[in-house]
Amino acid sequence: MSEALAESRANTPNPATSQAALRPARTMLAPGLEISRIVTGLWQVADMERGGTPLDPAKGAADLAAYAAQGFDTFDMADHYGSAEVIAGTLLASGAQPAVRAFTKWCPPPGTMSAAVVREGVRRSLDRLQTDCIDLLQFHWWTFDHPGYIDAMLELAKLRQEGLIAHIGLANFDTAHLRVLLNEGIPIASNQVCMSLLDRRGTEAMSALCLERGVKLLTYGVLGGGFLSERWLGANAPAEVPDWSKMKYQRFIHAVGGWEALQTVLKAAHKVAHKHAVSLSNVATRWVLEQPAVAAVIVGARLGESEHRADNLKLFDFALDAQDHAAINRAFAATQRLPGDCGDEYRHPPFLTASGDLSHHLEAVAPLWRRQPVTGYANRWTINSGSVWEPIAGYSRAVRIGERILVSGTTATHGNGHLVGRGDASVQATYILDKISASIKALGGKLQDVVRTRIYLKDAAHCEQVSRVHGTYFGDIRPANTLVEVSALIGDGYLVEIEAEAIVDAAGAGDAAPTPI
Repeated sequence: MSEALAESRANTPNPATSQAALRPARTMLAPGLEISRIVTGLWQVADMERGGTPLDPAKGAADLAAYAAQGFDTFDMADHYGSAEVIAGTLLASGAQPAVRAFTKWCPPPGTMSAAVVREGVRRSLDRLQTDCIDLLQFHWWTFDHPGYIDAMLELAKLRQEGLIAHIGLANFDTAHLRVLLNEGIPIASNQVCMSLLDRRGTEAMSALCLERGVKLLTYGVLGGGFLSERWLGANAPAEVPDWSKMKYQRFIHAVGGWEALQTVLKAAHKVAHKHAVSLSNVATRWVLEQPAVAAVIVGARLGESEHRADNLKLFDFALDAQDHAAINRAFAATQRLPGDCGDEYRHPPFLTASGDLSHHLEAVAPLWRRQPVTGYANRWTINSGSVWEPIAGYSRAVRIGERILVSGTTATHGNGHLVGRGDASVQATYILDKISASIKALGGKLQDVVRTRIYLKDAAHCEQVSRVHGTYFGDIRPANTLVEVSALIGDGYLVEIEAEAIVDAAGAGDAAPTPI
């Protein structure tokens, strides 16, 4: 018997059991953290409060209590989901539902992640949640060019040891940077990513790494903002959409091939739903639940307006069989794969977010290093990364002369000498290319301006894994590249060193000499 079918039968009521008695299946997300496999998402609290009037915390807490009483006792929120933390905190403080699990996210702007900064971020959520310990604190980071995410996660691990956090998770991390943090030995329980019949990126490399390393996936967007339902089967595309969720997933639909592609998927899911006498939304959600790395799906709630608990309970009354999966897979052929990896919609075009293009938001992030003019040269700038070797050897991390940027040989050295990716060449390459990107941006360029890279490997056996990392950064840019094996790299544990050259596009870069900051 398949695991999915066994789960289905275990949760199927006998004739003497009413539908109301059926409860969501449960799973162990991490040691000591048992959760509902349907997590109730509170993102839409922010949408409901768009007019500036916060929801009544007591009324919101009562709505959450009704969910918890029926077994939907695991809630997901964030520090920026309006008053969601306050509402959940009101419920926790009441003691009415002692089994409630509250997950939240910390989404700080990129910057220095000192112990004090991290503690304050956690303390703010603790106060709003009215609790002494957060069940799961999930960390989101806007740009991996800034390596502060490593410092933040190391500090969060310390706060976990203090007992302020029970478990640490991530939100919207891609596979490469999840691997970076796992290599640092940080105990990561979960990664929250988008996954649906429209967005299958998480079933690829992300799932493989999670299954290998024991990280669970919490998945949102499983209903594509409501578009994966009977409501839209055979319907015309909406001229406008009323809420942030639909704004976001309308962009997903466009990216996978448009309204006709959506209709192909809906038709296939509808046939499967008819076969099992369940809703189309049940089929869409069940498909995600059956992915082997997925611990739970997050289904959004509009508190006091609508709830779909009775329909969601049917998820555990059936399982998809091989014929169902084959039919759905055939429909996938009509869609295009979403670009990038998990979370890339927040960091790279086409920016599949509720607010659309986030380039202005990312461009507002301060450069990692300050550029300095070179005395005696009208058109020459440098940056120094703080390496102890830069003043000793008399070199710069990167130099800009006119439209040309040259980045010195770069290793995976973090802060004051810490080697990121010890024993893993792919992790070192990821960190290095982020560092090179940050260097180029500090001098007014961007990664797309790179025209040449040179890679030095301590062991040619690492050629393929490092080349694949290089391809994730430059697959659409295709700079000239040289890769060589060298007899040794200076420093214990260093496996990779990379240098780069870029030519800034004068047509889109403004003045050849960047304005100092």
